[in-house]
Amino acid sequence: MAASVATKTAWKLQEIIAHSSNVSSLVLGKSSGRLLATGGDDCRVNIWSVNKPNCIMSLTGHTTPVESLRISANEELILAGSQSGSIRIWDLEAAKILRTLVGHKANICSLDFHPFGKFVASGSLDTNIKLWDIRRKGCVFRYKGHTQAVKCLRFSPDGKWLASAADDHTVKLWDLVAGKLMFEFTGHTGPVNVVEFHPNEYLLASGSSDRTVRFWDLEKFQVVSCIEEEATPVRCVLFNPDGCCLYSGFQDSLRVYGWEPERCFDVLLVNWGKVADLSMCNNQLIGVSYAECTVSSFVVDLSKVKKSGSILHGLIRDDKPLVEPIPTGSSLRRIYDRPSTTCSKPQRVKHNSESERRSPSSEDDRDERESTAEIQNPEDYKEIFQPKNSISRTPPRKTEPFPAPPEDEPLTVKEATKPSQTVDIQTPLPKQENPDPVQMPPIASSTPVSRAEPSVIPATRDQPIGLKASDFLPAVKNQSQTEIVDEEAMSQIRKGHETMCVVLTSRHKNLDTVRAVWSTGDIKTSVDSAVAINDLSVVVDLLNIVNQKASLWKLDLCTIILPQIEKLLQSKYESYVQTGCTSLKLILQRFLPLITDILAAPPSVGVDITREERLHKCKLCYKQLKNISNIIKNKSGLSGRHGSAFRELHLLMAVLE
Repeated sequence: MAASVATKTAWKLQEIIAHSSNVSSLVLGKSSGRLLATGGDDCRVNIWSVNKPNCIMSLTGHTTPVESLRISANEELILAGSQSGSIRIWDLEAAKILRTLVGHKANICSLDFHPFGKFVASGSLDTNIKLWDIRRKGCVFRYKGHTQAVKCLRFSPDGKWLASAADDHTVKLWDLVAGKLMFEFTGHTGPVNVVEFHPNEYLLASGSSDRTVRFWDLEKFQVVSCIEEEATPVRCVLFNPDGCCLYSGFQDSLRVYGWEPERCFDVLLVNWGKVADLSMCNNQLIGVSYAECTVSSFVVDLSKVKKSGSILHGLIRDDKPLVEPIPTGSSLRRIYDRPSTTCSKPQRVKHNSESERRSPSSEDDRDERESTAEIQNPEDYKEIFQPKNSISRTPPRKTEPFPAPPEDEPLTVKEATKPSQTVDIQTPLPKQENPDPVQMPPIASSTPVSRAEPSVIPATRDQPIGLKASDFLPAVKNQSQTEIVDEEAMSQIRKGHETMCVVLTSRHKNLDTVRAVWSTGDIKTSVDSAVAINDLSVVVDLLNIVNQKASLWKLDLCTIILPQIEKLLQSKYESYVQTGCTSLKLILQRFLPLITDILAAPPSVGVDITREERLHKCKLCYKQLKNISNIIKNKSGLSGRHGSAFRELHLLMAVLE
């Protein structure tokens, strides 16, 4: 196979320390592609210019971590939603708070600006979608229908519809004028992470954790195509401005799709990790990702990316390539009708009754007084925001594309398109030393922070916890001795291998025992046997199966499982905590109303053995739930995914208090 050094297609632009604590959200401006906003566990929103090291502005006012952000189309306003359910809107030009919106009962998971009217939409962990009027500072409508957290919201280009994606595996389309659900798109088998409207046609794209991208026809309300990859969950999507293709961001890769027929035009390996947002600028695709307190930005040169043409890989029917797609410009479906000007008659939307609206209060006014916009870099602030307020007789300065780094830096690897084609192979150079720390705003730290072993071991990680490669290699007695004998290295690496094999063999036998009991008895007997083994890993494996079928749960099963859930919630393993939260949520949703009703009922006349047994089980479950509620309450203040799950459980357990 021929090999040649490829020209640079994608590269890392920069890495910044964005917050003094962990970054919890970020977003790119879609107009310029160069404005970046980050939200952190320090309850701040920081504004940056891509490829500049210093923070332009720091926005304060939130009292809980900022978990969702959205920048308006003209990049003059920014929305920020927090864990407590509050939303703040800042005017970036005036550098001041504009509105505070309160109404959600849990984390804000998604936000979007209406393209024309003075409206914003918010989606929450409380499963509700709210439409807000910025001018009146109130909720004008609430959309109900999702059963789990609403992860993404997008207004249609004509401003008449709102699309929502949620963890309940569905995409819903809402009519803003009629104030009702137009259609529910089903087909995804995992949480839907993102939705995006085609810029011109009645077409909607959705990306899910089931590793598929689906395209939906908004006239016929049916799926146009479904592209499934053996990759990671779809994290973000973006249509090309002319609508010719869709860019899909996966972990460490970018894929370019067409939909009629479905095909993958190109695949690029980009070392951006879990990419969080995409934007376009000067025929370059900008991607951003975050890890702990750092934010990294990457650039893909779109002039070297295939956006049309033949199939790249795998997508064939009947052993024959799919036909060529419809040429760009020849639309198959209806085009959006946009207002001729933004100064036209305001968009009409369905409003709730007066009881749903919210008038300004003194408490909101106090919140807005306490919210500030600290300008950290006056020069960049004036360069980016102030020119919009002045009239200049000279044409505005056109931004230049981001230059590619020198050839001696590591290059990305571009996948081969066909076996017969040239494969681009580039060997990464050794990792460069960290550059001198740049000047940062007061809230950020430029000193390296020592990485201690986390108190919670994450379910998915790219490196061992608390392990170093040097620990597995023999110590070098002589500093000049650099070569290590293979046998000696392998002997050191195998140390502890037999112990691990014994542990895994024992776990396998325990699972076989539980399976044998299940096949001959009922679910309660198998759970009893799993608990008797006294191994939480076996309990977790069993619960992961039982959680998938809610009909298996019975009241007597709850009395056995709840003590185990209490242990799981306090485990240092994230996967154990997740399983415990899922099981507890099922119990609360199915049995908590029954338990409270039975305990509140008056005593029966005469002897009813069945009722007495049920009452005894309910009392036992109630006592166990009360113990667990204290753990949930203490952990509900955590940030990130753990905190969200605990806060949701805290809401469900409010009746116990």
